[in-house]
Amino acid sequence: MRVLFAGTPEVAVPSLRALLASPHEVIGVLTRPDARAGRGRRLAPSPVRTVAEEAGIEVLTPAKPGDPDFRARFAELAPDVCAVVAYGAILPADLLAGPPHGWVNLHFSLLPAWRGAAPVQWALMSGDEMTGASTFQIERGLDTGPVYGVMTETIRPRDTAGELLGRLAEAGAGLLAATVDGIATGELTAVPQPTEGVSQAPKVTVDDARVDFATSAMVIDRVIRGCTPAPGGWTTFRSQRLGLGPVEPVPEAEALAPGLLRVAKHEVLVGTTTVPVRLTTVRPHGKKELAAADWARGARIEPGEVLGDA
Repeated sequence: MRVLFAGTPEVAVPSLRALLASPHEVIGVLTRPDARAGRGRRLAPSPVRTVAEEAGIEVLTPAKPGDPDFRARFAELAPDVCAVVAYGAILPADLLAGPPHGWVNLHFSLLPAWRGAAPVQWALMSGDEMTGASTFQIERGLDTGPVYGVMTETIRPRDTAGELLGRLAEAGAGLLAATVDGIATGELTAVPQPTEGVSQAPKVTVDDARVDFATSAMVIDRVIRGCTPAPGGWTTFRSQRLGLGPVEPVPEAEALAPGLLRVAKHEVLVGTTTVPVRLTTVRPHGKKELAAADWARGARIEPGEVLGDA
């Protein structure tokens, strides 16, 4: 089949590579326009654009997918199906209705759980033990379309959102390619999502990533892992923001008041409402990430100081 691929970030790259290696013809790639990135804020192409250009595939980067020039080129390309992975823009209804086999999205959750922009982050923050990926037919609703296929993935005890998403991106690429195969042969039929078990996964905000030490070690651990690498868990120290890498609950340690710091030679503990947590890395305001013990020595933490003081 003639496939138009739509995707933007690094997690979409394995799926593009899988389709390029398939029997299907990738006739074009739709991705977001170049964006400013890095410390110099220079314009940089999306990871998907880079791979597509290396493969000699035509790349389309409209500011909006409803732009007239893109509509005209889309009609000329006449794809049989469009495969989507984290494209990052809303598709107009008439474009959705264009290809004979529609637009098929790879979503990183077991639908109808965690519909929305951040399914992996919310699965981790909510303490799910299992997640996965689903391929479904895009319709007007948010991730509500009928499902073609699913794959499951166990959430490991120390997974961060970045690590889990990386595994799902690789495994999900095979699911998407197999879905396109099944559509081509007519062996796959999309099945409506159940009405029960629906949950929403909106974009994780900076406020969502703020750590409250007046909660349990388990909750704090989940929040930080779910927000790693972005937007990044954080708290305050001496009234300035302090970024937090994943923490480690320490059941054997003596209890500490919520937020209270205890500094030893090689570790920094913080109190919660249950057991203390051990800091691994921190990022002081305006500085680079460093080991928590190194930060504590440099900060010369006084007895009684706390995290979350503002």
